[in-house]
Amino acid sequence: MNYFHPAMLVHEQAKKYGKRTALKYWDNQVHKWSNISWDKFSRRVFKASWAIADSGVKEGDNVGIYSQNMPEYLISEFGIFGNRAASVPIYATSSPAQVEYIVNDAHIELLFVGEQFQYNNAFALQQKSTILKKLVIFDKEVILNPEDKTSVYYSEFMASGEDTENQVKVNVRLKSVKETDTACIIYTSGTTGEPKGVVLPHSCFMEVFRIHDIRLNVSDKDLSMCFLPMAHVFEKAWCMYAIHRGMRIAVNQDPRIIQKSIKEIKPTVMCSVPRFWEKVYAGIQDQISEAKGAKKWLFNDAVKTGHKYIVEYKNQGKKAPFRTSLKFAFYNNTVFRILKTVIGIQRGNMFPCAGAPLSKSIDEFLQSVTIPLKVGYGLTETSATVSCYPDKGYALGSVGQVMPHLKVRIDPDSNEILVKGKTVMREYYNKPEETAKAFTEDGYFKTGDAGMLDGDVLYMTERIKDLYKTSNGKYIAPQAIEIRISEDKYIDTIAVIGDDRKFVSALIVPDYKALKEYANSQNISYSSMDDLLKNPEIYNLIDSHIELLQANFASYEKIKKFTLLPKPFTMEDGELTNTLKIRRNVISEKYKDIIDKMYED
Repeated sequence: MNYFHPAMLVHEQAKKYGKRTALKYWDNQVHKWSNISWDKFSRRVFKASWAIADSGVKEGDNVGIYSQNMPEYLISEFGIFGNRAASVPIYATSSPAQVEYIVNDAHIELLFVGEQFQYNNAFALQQKSTILKKLVIFDKEVILNPEDKTSVYYSEFMASGEDTENQVKVNVRLKSVKETDTACIIYTSGTTGEPKGVVLPHSCFMEVFRIHDIRLNVSDKDLSMCFLPMAHVFEKAWCMYAIHRGMRIAVNQDPRIIQKSIKEIKPTVMCSVPRFWEKVYAGIQDQISEAKGAKKWLFNDAVKTGHKYIVEYKNQGKKAPFRTSLKFAFYNNTVFRILKTVIGIQRGNMFPCAGAPLSKSIDEFLQSVTIPLKVGYGLTETSATVSCYPDKGYALGSVGQVMPHLKVRIDPDSNEILVKGKTVMREYYNKPEETAKAFTEDGYFKTGDAGMLDGDVLYMTERIKDLYKTSNGKYIAPQAIEIRISEDKYIDTIAVIGDDRKFVSALIVPDYKALKEYANSQNISYSSMDDLLKNPEIYNLIDSHIELLQANFASYEKIKKFTLLPKPFTMEDGELTNTLKIRRNVISEKYKDIIDKMYED
């Protein structure tokens, strides 16, 4: 296997695959999925490189991309690489303040923007910025501000560099690329403190290619759905790896229509976070609970058989008994196939899942119904994957086996997971003190996550910074409680409270649709969501479900009181990060009065 520098990767793959499809995207003009061949992908990357050079970008400069997932995103990023410049991805949902911070910190003069929301925010910033000089707009439907004299649409920008001088300049830069060049500066979400720019050189991604080739069973026959934001290191590293393997990539631009896109594309691989699979699990459970008689028995027996065949035998490398194999073959071609077809994943090869812990029981259930989740663990600072499930012999409840040639150890005092290897970041941009604090004296990166190792199998137990200590001196891992409680169909999001408090409480965002359906089935009348959530029957329903779910927790870990919220946590209100993680300090401050009320005697 050849391991090409990312600046040359698309062009080298175009030599191999030519007219084969490289990218698929939804074309609003013709209302269907359209294809971009490897040849066209390469030509467009060259044109982007020339235009970027023409705009004055120098080797070592930082160029921002503030956009949804689009083919133009990938084309521009590889065009940036072709100039020996660094890509600085910014989440499409980022607020003006977040964009301003990144633009200033990374000194971004050229910024690609996606749609109207990103353009409006970026142009407002440009008006007062002494740094940001030019915007390039992907979406031709964006309406320019009347005062805007510098922004250009992508099509116009792409035609700007087609002269010999820019082509020579890019060719010279391509011939001088090094593995040590910075590929990306990816800013962390900033759940605590201000965001930090994680500097990832090209060598990190080349090592990603190499170690994933050892671990994963994928090929150029796979079709990957690009669903997570490309500003997220998980999706970014995966897309680059998919290009390295010659996979086709279907780019989903709007995350709100992902369920529709999956049914149309039928991907064989797709990166996702646990929340996606929690929703899938809840939907399947609803189907099972609504089934009656023989149909219900059939569902339950299929799951039981699948668990026995997949988890107890196949995963352990054992041959299942003939009767079990026969039953499994029947269910696999009937119940399981129908179930996966409804979702659109019937062609699934593997579905990497990371970004947050996944409930063991949900993982076990989905594996049992032949949904091939590949649970893993990683961070921005480690170019994503630190560990992931092998094809066989994975340990449910773990985050998989440590990746080949990566060193992981557990700090004996704090149980912190420490990582060392070629995929670990170079530094935090402009933050030498933070960089120094992030590494041990012998060069291991401090993840901030507590865990344990069983051989080369890694278990992640909690975020160290998230640990609570109650006023009774007991340590609480809120994330573990939240993962368990979030399994319930009536609960969408939960924030566990307990730091320096006498007992554990929670703020709960219910699944409003599920609660409405329950209320209607029980003839519970209500005038608003706030009115419904104050109904004692609804409170008792949630209370009883929580009680069952936390049966195995110690008494001091159990939620004693909770409040149902009529409005969800949002990124816009600062309660969630761009990766949908809870900002505990924001929530604690914003809901202080509600929280305090739960602790009144």
